[in-house]
Amino acid sequence: MTDVSSAKKTGNDQLKNKISRISREFSYDETAYHLPISFALTGIAVHDRNTAIDVFAKTGENPLVASECLLAETTATAGKEPAPYTGFISDTVIRKLGYSLVDGSILGLALIVGTPASAGTAAAICRELQEKYMLTFLAGDVIPSLSSTGVKLGLDYRLIPLGSKPLHSVHFVDIIARVAMMFGGVSPGDIGRLLTYAAERAKAIVIVFPGLSDEEIAFVDGMRVLGFPILSLEGYEGGDWIPASPADIVRTGMDLKGIRVTVTAIPIPMGCSPAFEGKSIRKEEMQVEFGGGRSPAFELLRMKNPGEIEDGKVTLIGPEIDSMKEGGAYPLGIIVEVTGKTMKRDYEPVLERRIHNFVNYGEGSWHVAQRDLIWVRISKEAFGKGVRIEHIGKLLASKFRMDFPQLLDAVAVTLITDKEKVLEAKKAAEKIYEERDARIKGMRDNDVDTYYSCTLCQTFAPNHVCVITPERPALCGAISWLDGKIAYEMSPSGANQPVEKGSLINAQNGEYEGVNRFVKKASHGEIERCSLYSVMEFPMTCCGCFEAIALMLPEVNGIMVVNREYKGMTPSGMTFSTLAGTIGGGAQTPGFAGISKNYILSDRFLQGEGGIERLVWMPTQLKEELKPRLVPILVAKGHPDLFEKIGDEASAPTIEDLAVFLERVGHPALAMKPLM
Repeated sequence: MTDVSSAKKTGNDQLKNKISRISREFSYDETAYHLPISFALTGIAVHDRNTAIDVFAKTGENPLVASECLLAETTATAGKEPAPYTGFISDTVIRKLGYSLVDGSILGLALIVGTPASAGTAAAICRELQEKYMLTFLAGDVIPSLSSTGVKLGLDYRLIPLGSKPLHSVHFVDIIARVAMMFGGVSPGDIGRLLTYAAERAKAIVIVFPGLSDEEIAFVDGMRVLGFPILSLEGYEGGDWIPASPADIVRTGMDLKGIRVTVTAIPIPMGCSPAFEGKSIRKEEMQVEFGGGRSPAFELLRMKNPGEIEDGKVTLIGPEIDSMKEGGAYPLGIIVEVTGKTMKRDYEPVLERRIHNFVNYGEGSWHVAQRDLIWVRISKEAFGKGVRIEHIGKLLASKFRMDFPQLLDAVAVTLITDKEKVLEAKKAAEKIYEERDARIKGMRDNDVDTYYSCTLCQTFAPNHVCVITPERPALCGAISWLDGKIAYEMSPSGANQPVEKGSLINAQNGEYEGVNRFVKKASHGEIERCSLYSVMEFPMTCCGCFEAIALMLPEVNGIMVVNREYKGMTPSGMTFSTLAGTIGGGAQTPGFAGISKNYILSDRFLQGEGGIERLVWMPTQLKEELKPRLVPILVAKGHPDLFEKIGDEASAPTIEDLAVFLERVGHPALAMKPLM
């Protein structure tokens, strides 16, 4: 048995000695937060021996700081470890996780370090964490141990292998530090707020197997200051670590952090959890596939009258996959029928989009797109375990009832694999799609008196309030006005609340008395005014999971938009990560606004600044993504050549280049009213 208190003292002395021997400069790529732990604690950007020693002293010789600096130097010297190890995780990836951290599909975070005596024990703990909606990080010998049992690792499976040594768990802590600064509005150097934020909002636990060195014990123990319970399985005594058995260690940790989840097993031969939602099934891994342009396929959710369907019934029309050729593409129709006293026909498309999520929850099933563009695959591994197409029906029927118990009284699923019947049913479904589109097509902000809020992200950004209108989706891109309306009707006390517009204050900027009143209350008095269509005057606050950033470029009298996937430098002289770090955490920053990509296609985009004519720069990737939809909009507005006049990293990498480019092409922004 290792005495934790004694090992911690020895380990701290060793860390102190090692940090004094740092000899080279170091930094991490794709982050605006330098060495995030040190930066969050002190506000100092650490990149060399002198600043490392300075920050180490300023933080009371903190083992987290020492370990972070030593790992950064090691990485700079030896390079990043090869796959499957992730090493330092970029700001972009963390921002992509933002919505999952608040929508209920990730309830908490876990770190597992050490050397398990039994690979099976480690695998069982990880499976339980997956099933209980935890995002799990791994460091050290636990990673090859899990791989030896066939456990799939990676962000797609919510089991993230940080590195080959326990010291790589530093990256678990630096993620917590960045989440606090990105989403929580914690200023670098504000130790008090950082510690409070980590303890109250991070919902993180640490599980320790035997085999840690004294230095590693000192580092792991240092995480207690952040409010993380340290749970040990065996091999440790003393200190404030909490002993637990493999059977109860996950439950104990979640109870200590107040994480509540009820997992109901679905009687199908594969696991079902949001942990599997991000996985992919490659062509060589699939047993069969449906749709994706290779065969006809569609999905449809329809409301039925009470008594018309049998709850839980799954009907298969056509052959099962065990009679299909391996690797083949076959037709598929997925029809979900639901009843409920409070169910409305308007809810159909919102619920229908959940088919995508639920099919992906299956450990061996994969789903892309929606309506009649779907693409579904079943893996060979799942097929070998007995999974058949009927089990997709059982998964859907069970998950709809589990997730919408107050709304749905009965759910039945019909799966069609007979080609002629699929084509016939698909024609009927397409008529329904057209009817739905006609109901909502052309809806404008002026057509409604009520907008909807989204405060999901207040889990991490306490003062952020998103106001969603028919012409401005949520800045994360995940919620439309109709989604917000239906979510409120289904859950009146939830994160989506009605926002009465009230009297108009400024039509051009989209400012209303009622919106201001709501935002002030929902932001706890922090934000008094909010303009829905302006980036310059009282723009909407930002949490951190926005899809893109719009910001003014006064040098060229225009506005640029950069998406979070773009890793290069922008004409503003800042990368996306640096820009995002400036405006996130519930801040209202005039001249900057977090937006969704679809907002760029809206008539309300940049209305306060004169409209789409102000758009002067976007990364090529974003331009190409939007081009099929954006060009027709520009043509309709009388600007058929504007798309080609928008600069990008190839035509205008710097602000000086952009000025020359815009002048050469005659961009309309140059002749508009000055932004400042």
